Parts: sequence; structure tokens; C-alpha cells
Amino acid sequence: MGNVKGKAATLHQLAGIYADQGEVAKAIAFYEQSLELKEKIGDFQGKAASFAMLGQLLADKKGDFDKALNYLQESLDILQHLRSPDAKTVRRIIAEVQRMADG
Repeated sequence: MGNVKGKAATLHQLAGIYADQGEVAKAIAFYEQSLELKEKIGDFQGKAASFAMLGQLLADKKGDFDKALNYLQESLDILQHLRSPDAKTVRRIIAEVQRMADG
């Protein structure tokens, strides 16, 4: 299980690197792979982080606000269930993306 969790974390970090380099398609692919592994091992906190990053990426780089808001809501739902203080940050991001979507 440790190797799978480590691999999921590595994929998440690689996604961030590709996003920073403007390689959005690669970043999305790595976030999605990370999410799959996190789902398999039940890493809910990790899933929330990947959903949030994927949502931000889709909003900022692709302008896909609907999909971004869906991912961000998934993240928020998990964080609220876990009673994580990170839920506040995701709520703020959702508000920002909604403002972007409204133009």
C-alpha cells in the first residue's frame, strides 16, 4: 500500500510540474492517474487535493469552468466530510472560479 500511495503522490507532483510548464494535457493526465490510485487505496485527503488542483487547472488554463467547478465541489464534499480546515480554501477557490465563469 505504501508504494501505491507514494506513486499516487508522485503522479500528483508531476502533474503540478507539467501544469507549471504549461503542459496542461500532461498535467491533467497525471492528476487523473493519481486520482485513480488514490481511489483504489481510499486516500480521501489525497483525492480532495487532486480534485482541487485539477479544478483550478481546468479553470485557469482551459477555461472549462463547469468541469472545474464539478472537481472543486468533489474536493469540497470530501473535505467537509473529513472536517478538514482545507474546506475553507476550496470554498474560496470555488467562489473565484464562479466569478471567472460569470465573466
